[in-house]
Amino acid sequence: MNLKHKVALITGGAKRVGKALAIALAQQGCNVVIHYGRSAEAAQQTITELNTAGAKAWLISADLGDEAAVETIIPFAVEQAGRLDILINSASIFPPEDFMSAASATWDRSMMVNLKAPFLLSQAFARTLPKDRPGKIINLLDASAMRPQNHHFSYTISKVGLEGLTMAMAHALAGRNIQVNGIVLGAILPNVNDDPALFERLAQHIPARRTGSPQEVVNAMLYLLQTGDYVTGEIIRVDGGKHLV
Repeated sequence: MNLKHKVALITGGAKRVGKALAIALAQQGCNVVIHYGRSAEAAQQTITELNTAGAKAWLISADLGDEAAVETIIPFAVEQAGRLDILINSASIFPPEDFMSAASATWDRSMMVNLKAPFLLSQAFARTLPKDRPGKIINLLDASAMRPQNHHFSYTISKVGLEGLTMAMAHALAGRNIQVNGIVLGAILPNVNDDPALFERLAQHIPARRTGSPQEVVNAMLYLLQTGDYVTGEIIRVDGGKHLV
């Protein structure tokens, strides 16, 4: 897919990896709709940077934990931008809990934000896309989904579900020329609540002996969008080989 003049919607695009993806798309001539939850100031700064890169850009704020709010996102994006070609489900929540401390409310919200919202957005995106126009969906996954353990419990299980959803949607949408793929993030950025030194120590347990960077996620995204037109249902693990150990 030639990204020039295409339009991408990125959930959670105001900060961190989502922002890096948005800026990279703008640099390729793609216009971008940025979804954000509560990070209004960061979202506006990202829009400024996208405009500086020469892209048209739009903002939408919506709580992905509210199904009614989720259902407004695709219609708004199409109304503002005129079209959608790419959907990147990047937003997620990461509650710090284990199996015994996980609460029903936390479980429900994690499943809604991290799993059901991507499903609803992808379904709406596919319905909006004209049948003669190719489309791309990329879901951001997590290395923890490959070997679920007893930490960030509801988040981890939601990402297990999202990996399965990615492959099921790829099968369902292949005949409509919509490719659906996933990018698994390993140690790319420290959690905002973690000690940065703890993040760096993760390198000791990664075969590549280093942590990653958002640019490496960008590289995987650009491959899937620009080159991988015959690639669907694929899970690219950007984790320095962590899934091997």
